[in-house]
Order: sequence, then structure tokens, then C-alpha cells
Amino acid sequence: MPKKRVKRTVKAQRAVDFLGKDRNVNWVVTLIMSIFFGWLGVDRFIMGHVGLGILKLITFGGCGIWWIVDIILIASKYDFKNINWVEN
Repeated sequence: MPKKRVKRTVKAQRAVDFLGKDRNVNWVVTLIMSIFFGWLGVDRFIMGHVGLGILKLITFGGCGIWWIVDIILIASKYDFKNINWVEN
């Protein structure tokens, strides 16, 4: 049994390593998608924040407030965790 626990630990560590890496996100595409489809959470899905994207989808962008806040944050290139803004 200890071998199975070690394998699970290695798999869990790989998942943490994968989730902990920085993600390069195109700033212009994310901003445009946020303006037009941000109330559906598309911008959060692009940034890899799936949980927040689903929450934003269910609440229709937090009744519009969260949507506007995200547009401002993305437009100002806010330093989100594990996000590197690129302009390619």
C-alpha cells in the first residue's frame, strides 16, 4: 500500500506544479473578450480561472459589477496571480 500512496503523492505534486506555473495570456484578446463576453466569464476562462469563470457565468458577471471591475483590471494590466500579459 505505501507504493500507491507514493504514486498519488507524485500525481498530486504534478498537478500542483502544473497549476502553479505562470501562464502567458494575450492582453489584447483578453481585453476584447472581456468587453464583449465578460459577463459570461470568458475572460476568466482565458486566464485559467475556471472556478471564477463559472461563478461569473452563473451570476451574469456579478449583475454587471464584476464585469466592469474585470474590464478595468484587465485594461490596466493588473498583476493577476500566475498570469504574464503578452501583446503578440
